[in-house]
Amino acid sequence: MKKSSIILIVIIAVAIAMILVIYTDSSTYSTFTEAKEKKTELYVTGVLNKEKDLIYDPVKDANLFSFYMYDNDSIECRVVFNGAKPQDIERSEQIVLTGKMEGDVFHATKILMKCPSKYNQDEVEVVETTTAYLTK
Repeated sequence: MKKSSIILIVIIAVAIAMILVIYTDSSTYSTFTEAKEKKTELYVTGVLNKEKDLIYDPVKDANLFSFYMYDNDSIECRVVFNGAKPQDIERSEQIVLTGKMEGDVFHATKILMKCPSKYNQDEVEVVETTTAYLTK
């Protein structure tokens, strides 16, 4: 076999391997129901339940924030975030959580909020918050 043929085969094999890695690692948005089934870290999108209280007491524990959220299937779940309460979470139009389910509670490691912009009504401001420290 020629050297050019061997190099071409190696390049094709590397390209296929890269495509497989990218495809299997790509994450899609899930629901709380899927999070209960999978028990792995994933993304859940939804909206804040503004009728229930946001639990955050910085004097007692500044790195514990809890709230209730509806996912895209309108299923409500309690969310616990090991970090400070994100500013203006009450104004958010949509929330994207990164984390995993433990029992009936979703433990978020990141919160991404899509809030209405205070300058332009047609634009959306995106704010990301991560945990103060690593969890389990």
